[in-house]
Amino acid sequence: MLNLEYKEWDKFKFIEIFNIKNGFYNKKPNIEAIGNIPFIGAVDNSNGITEFYTLKNIENSSKTGDKNNVNLEKKLFQSNAICVTNNGSVGYAYYQKSKFTCSHDVNPLYLKNKILNQSIAMFLITCIEKQRVCFEYSRKWRPKRMIKSNILLPIEEPEKPNFEYMEEYSKSIINSKTEKYKQYAQKVLNSIEYKNIETLENKEWEDFFLIDIFTTIQRGKRLTKQNQTKGNIPYISSTSLNNGVDNFIGNKTDVRIFSDCLTIANSGSVGASFYQPYNFVGSDHITHLKKENMNKYVYIFISTLTNRFSEKYNFNREINDKRISREKIMLPINDRKEPDFQYMEQYMKNLTYKKVNQYLSFINYDNLKLSLVYFIQRLINLILV
Repeated sequence: MLNLEYKEWDKFKFIEIFNIKNGFYNKKPNIEAIGNIPFIGAVDNSNGITEFYTLKNIENSSKTGDKNNVNLEKKLFQSNAICVTNNGSVGYAYYQKSKFTCSHDVNPLYLKNKILNQSIAMFLITCIEKQRVCFEYSRKWRPKRMIKSNILLPIEEPEKPNFEYMEEYSKSIINSKTEKYKQYAQKVLNSIEYKNIETLENKEWEDFFLIDIFTTIQRGKRLTKQNQTKGNIPYISSTSLNNGVDNFIGNKTDVRIFSDCLTIANSGSVGASFYQPYNFVGSDHITHLKKENMNKYVYIFISTLTNRFSEKYNFNREINDKRISREKIMLPINDRKEPDFQYMEQYMKNLTYKKVNQYLSFINYDNLKLSLVYFIQRLINLILV
């Protein structure tokens, strides 16, 4: 892997590197039909994509939803761009390899005198997102402000960015991470035996109270942001992202530490359920459910069922201790009319086996490498700190 520490860097104005465009829509178009043109908004996930539209839908939709429409060319942006959010989740950047449309809360950037590719974009995105700490909702990063912003880049000679180096550096990380993934995937496959079992449709099911399935059901304990200390213990709260991990903390006293269990968000993203294989601190916004000798495959199977609580509960109707004690879920049963944990385990093993094999078969295609972009960007980000 190339070494960033020994590379010479220099400061550039954004306007020296990029053609900075204005986004378009003030009001998101109504969906007439699901299309294949991504709509990029001011979000911090999903590569910025908030919807997919048809070309006709975009053509018929005006900037503000009124009748003052404009030509399609003004609202459809060309491929090979970096979209930077200037409002909302300010300072997030995403590479777009195909044509797209976007909110006015997004700045589309195009390289000057060079066509952007995925590898160069990954490097540039990490550098761009370093600026995120300078902006917030009350201090937006609109194009007028962006043209005055600076960016640090590796150079090959004074005042000349070394795009070839950026590309090679990103590719070296892709190759390294891909190889590590192959090794991990093979290790997973070696630990699983695929067995033919009944389909879910042909399996008999029955409903059970959660309190009859799990031996321990307990809510976490309140810990405010102000009282959280830096550390490496996962802090699980009510987010529906990142396996429920909201932070990494160092608190070990006056907290509730759990491990090897299922967590359910009882507020916030109510119903979001995850298997937690490690020691973690649980917030008062989650409930942990544990059964001795239950393995991860069974926990994961059950988590897909408890996730459905999100259809029943919401921010105004949370899952409290009394309500969770009355909750039931449907589970496959054995001949004794008991939960068939052995079946659940094998079902998830089979599913894992199929999926990992699909990933390995797909690993030499560019699409898989693109799916690693998020992780690679974060890795570069850590190295640049």
